[in-house]
Amino acid sequence: MMASSPAAASNISAWVKPKSCHPTTSSAPSSALDLGSRSFQKPTCRPNINCSLRTPSVLHFPKHASSSPTGVFTVKTTTLPKENPDFSSSVSTQWNFFQSAAAMALDAVENALVAREARHPLPKTADPTVQIAGNFAPVPEQPVRHSLTVDGRIPDCIQGVYTRNGANPLHEPVAGHHLFDGDGMVHAVRFKDGEASYACRFTETQRLVQERELGRPVFPKAIGELHGHSGIARLLLFYARGLFGLVDHSQGTGVANAGLVYFNRRLLAMSEDDLPYHIRVTPSGDLETVERYDFDGQLRSTMIAHPKVDPVSGEMFALSYDVVQKPYLKYFRFSPNGDKSPDVEIPLAEPTMMHDFAITERFVVVPDQQVVFKLQEMITGGSPVVYDKNKTSRFGVLDKNATDVSGMRWIDAPDCFCFHLWNAWEEPQTDEVVVIGSCMTPADSIFNECDDGLKSVLSEIRLNLNTGKSTRRPILPESEQVNLEAGMVNRNSLGRKTQFAYLALAEPWPKVSGFAKVDLSTGKVSKFKYGEQRYGGEPLFLPRDPNSDREDDGYILVFVHDEKTWKSELQIVNAMNLHLEASVKLPSRVPYGFHGTFISSKELEKQA
Repeated sequence: MMASSPAAASNISAWVKPKSCHPTTSSAPSSALDLGSRSFQKPTCRPNINCSLRTPSVLHFPKHASSSPTGVFTVKTTTLPKENPDFSSSVSTQWNFFQSAAAMALDAVENALVAREARHPLPKTADPTVQIAGNFAPVPEQPVRHSLTVDGRIPDCIQGVYTRNGANPLHEPVAGHHLFDGDGMVHAVRFKDGEASYACRFTETQRLVQERELGRPVFPKAIGELHGHSGIARLLLFYARGLFGLVDHSQGTGVANAGLVYFNRRLLAMSEDDLPYHIRVTPSGDLETVERYDFDGQLRSTMIAHPKVDPVSGEMFALSYDVVQKPYLKYFRFSPNGDKSPDVEIPLAEPTMMHDFAITERFVVVPDQQVVFKLQEMITGGSPVVYDKNKTSRFGVLDKNATDVSGMRWIDAPDCFCFHLWNAWEEPQTDEVVVIGSCMTPADSIFNECDDGLKSVLSEIRLNLNTGKSTRRPILPESEQVNLEAGMVNRNSLGRKTQFAYLALAEPWPKVSGFAKVDLSTGKVSKFKYGEQRYGGEPLFLPRDPNSDREDDGYILVFVHDEKTWKSELQIVNAMNLHLEASVKLPSRVPYGFHGTFISSKELEKQA
């Protein structure tokens, strides 16, 4: 379609329409008393994906075909008509009379709702023709492709697999859609003895499994759809479908598209609206979803997408927030063997956006900021995600081993909203906790449309435990100021004082034109640019040797996409001198995504 003219990429796109694998049930309900008893299970076959996601006139998918060496999996790109809004026919044989009637009635209500919404323009933050345009558009699953072309030489120390998460909606949105709403897809590059392979797979969430069986999206999209009166209507429709057993929301509704962490012999894919999902890397380098993981029955609430693993103790620390009922926030930790501590309930006056937090050697640092959830705003036609200008942002400092909240210190940090915190450490000589984060303004610009341009300022925030006061300063000099978002420090030094941070150059927003190596003490910035019309994502720092006496002794791994040729690659950059060491040419496009991690070959051998 556009393979010969990538420059016109923004004008054409395609959608994935999977072959249905109907859900299995133990038996069909026989009476009204059985409504809601339908049990969804994982499909017994992996679908053939025939084409990829499209929004006419905006998104792009070049023609390509790929197949596994075994011939089991085939991908083709074609243009399809939009999904049939009446999904009941695909599974109606599974339903009794009352369920079929309910499905038809609810479909009619939804069709009327969609028709009504179509008469009003969507804000950019919920418009799929904006949110998933160009290389933000999704791709089909890709089976393992081995012996990829490499320009340069892969360093001998890189043995294992680099994995990166991202949002990749399976179905075309029927209404509003935000980038964060897409189904989770993990991209994996496996390194072994100087060679590389690549695969990408959907995380088989309960949500994705059911929507694939039904042939269309039916779960509400938390950011793109749940606003105003139509958002309330969509919630009511969804719970009505659950009441009649047409969908099952009892096993979670999350998309698992944001974070990845390797802990206790498991790769976990996470989004803060659900439990994590356990993903296994197979010996061939492929990916498979094992289960929705509750730590053997210990975790009974959601977990945010940025848990922290202490590099010394091996413990993992996490938060869980609730937007509906108290307690709005809980803190807990896991031993290196996966044993969970009791929850520590942290009292908040209202539910707050809590995407990230930080740890030091002794403390957890919890941000309570000005982006909050007010579900009542939907009644008046607004978004439930609100910037509360009357609230004062603050940070809570709590002992990592605390069993209750009595020792928590709250320190105000006015007008501070950090979507991500890169590191924190203690400075005992001044009795301060130092927090490194990117302060965003406007604070809610990711979620709500605004006229002001987004700024993301790398900042040092000092929390004085003696005086209860805070200070904040930009780390970069004014002449060097750029938007820095998505990145990390050397994870072997997480929670300890670090000299460097490696952060995405988020310009032109929301694209990433390169990454910056920032000296956190001097503000010196060294930049690595991807080149004209080439953009990437989060830079991952991989230490060369954990025993090295140089903090920056390692490599940066990052996916880069060329918008001229419509090709993607994985670049490996020497972190000490920012020289490109190698480029792994990938067999298919990798959309711009979110967060990743690296699993060593030794860790892969010990997977659960």
